[in-house]
Amino acid sequence: MDSVTPPSAAAVHPVIVPLSYLLGTWKGQGEGGYPTINSFSYGEELHFSSNPGKPVIAYNQKTWKLNSGEPMHAESGYWRPKPDGTIEVVIAQSTGIVEKGTYNTQDKTIKLQSQLVGNASKVKEITRDFELVNGDLSYVVQMATNLTGIQPHLKALLKKL
Repeated sequence: MDSVTPPSAAAVHPVIVPLSYLLGTWKGQGEGGYPTINSFSYGEELHFSSNPGKPVIAYNQKTWKLNSGEPMHAESGYWRPKPDGTIEVVIAQSTGIVEKGTYNTQDKTIKLQSQLVGNASKVKEITRDFELVNGDLSYVVQMATNLTGIQPHLKALLKKL
């Protein structure tokens, strides 16, 4: 099995099965903006993987400037779904975020809300909404800072490789 082929549902922990559609590598483009910054476009790659028998999904993400390929942002962490439809997410990045949320297996949606934003003097809150639409993974990130309330910051559409 190569690194982009997700393991079969039988090879993943039972609690991962409802989110096994995420496993593999996703790549696409996104747009960002906020009242305090200029709008921008970016390329992005997400990778979700699972070790057999472990009830977590490993997550890696990176973005880059479309025109130059220069790295913009990267993060990694673990997504831990629970049988009751809740999910815990721990992400390592420059701001340090712990998120919790819910997933819906029928709608193929995941909604995350920051529980802790560490080391960020400006960012106060983050939400992320993921949705599988016609086989593509889309998401919207909203953010609140010490100057602004919660509002859209990032959105992207990614295709599975």
